[in-house]
Amino acid sequence: MTATRPGAPTPMDMALVEAEAAAGRGEVPVGAVLLGPDGATLASDGNRIVEQADPTAHAEILVLRAAARRLGTPRLVDCDLYVTLEPCPMCAYAISLARIRRLYFGAADPKAGGVEHGPRVLASTSCHHRPDIYGGIGERRAQDLLQDFFRQRR
Repeated sequence: MTATRPGAPTPMDMALVEAEAAAGRGEVPVGAVLLGPDGATLASDGNRIVEQADPTAHAEILVLRAAARRLGTPRLVDCDLYVTLEPCPMCAYAISLARIRRLYFGAADPKAGGVEHGPRVLASTSCHHRPDIYGGIGERRAQDLLQDFFRQRR
């Protein structure tokens, strides 16, 4: 994991802030942060599916797009992605296509996940690139945020 200054927010802390902001917009609270090879933040965002009326506007997709534009390349080699929820199959495949070095995620998603659950996209023989995967980072905070969001909706 990327080292941070004492007292500085971790990348997962920053992703959780994005998830909270997404919840404030009425979006499912998922946030993502993408770090460049030097550890600097290239992009951060939360879900914007409702706001953009775009079913692909997941936090992961938004930060991959922003970082690719910023770097001028579709290959985000040596970049690390932090996301508060296990990526869905669409996002997992996009992570592979972007050549992300490491994927860190918070809460597991047994229902719609695509990394450790469901189709396990990144473990598939058809997957051309497999990032290192680290789940459970900030898991309790991410789970609580999601559960609170859906509890309020019921």
